[in-house]
Amino acid sequence: MLLSLLLPLSPLTITPAFAQDDGGYLEDEEGGQPTSRRRSAMNEGTVREIQRGVFGKANIGGLGYVGTFGAVTNAGIQVNLAVGQDFVDQEKLSMSWELMLSQGINGGADFYTQASAGCAPLGQGPAPCTQGDLRTYTIAALYEVSFYPVRRFGIGLRLGGGVLYSPLLVERTAWETEVIPEYGGNDFGYHNAIHPAVLGGPTFEYYTKLAHFSVGADANFFFNVNHGMGWDASGFLKYTFGKKQKKQTRED
Repeated sequence: MLLSLLLPLSPLTITPAFAQDDGGYLEDEEGGQPTSRRRSAMNEGTVREIQRGVFGKANIGGLGYVGTFGAVTNAGIQVNLAVGQDFVDQEKLSMSWELMLSQGINGGADFYTQASAGCAPLGQGPAPCTQGDLRTYTIAALYEVSFYPVRRFGIGLRLGGGVLYSPLLVERTAWETEVIPEYGGNDFGYHNAIHPAVLGGPTFEYYTKLAHFSVGADANFFFNVNHGMGWDASGFLKYTFGKKQKKQTRED
């Protein structure tokens, strides 16, 4: 009789607690399809394992130029910071916008080497005439569409445009009195000017088991008007903000 009184209090009869759903997708611990019990939990509100919505993103990788600009510029490093939002959120499809700030650093040939190769406007001679080492800043807006062959892995394509600025790192007086005369008196406007830019390429993303965090890689081909064209590739860490969760319980 005592046993019959204690059975209702045993751990086997304690009902689990679930968090309120904030619009996402669940899977079981083995990564397969949800069980019938978990499907029921999904319908009534559970913790979201894959987050989409407003996000912050950080990239680090490399970039290089091709063509005549690439002949006098070495491959370098690039760091990006971005914010954005997924405005289409489906299990097999997502779309997002992104606003990105990018900084690139490239080593380059000294101005004596460039002058000896012959200076001409970009695309019209053996080499452009730059200050040598480059630092570039790009602000761009991008549109992305991604597809999900499996729940946690996405493959997508990005396309966007913006502006690039490459500051003059050489002291202005030295640039005008020493460098420009070596270039035949020509300043082709690569530095201290705004250059329209377009870019696009593939993206890959994996949603980790840590809620809100995903990792991946972006690659782009870019064209900067009167400032060369090239490529970049980088890995990223992304944090997607979610709605505040509230605890609730349900009875079986």
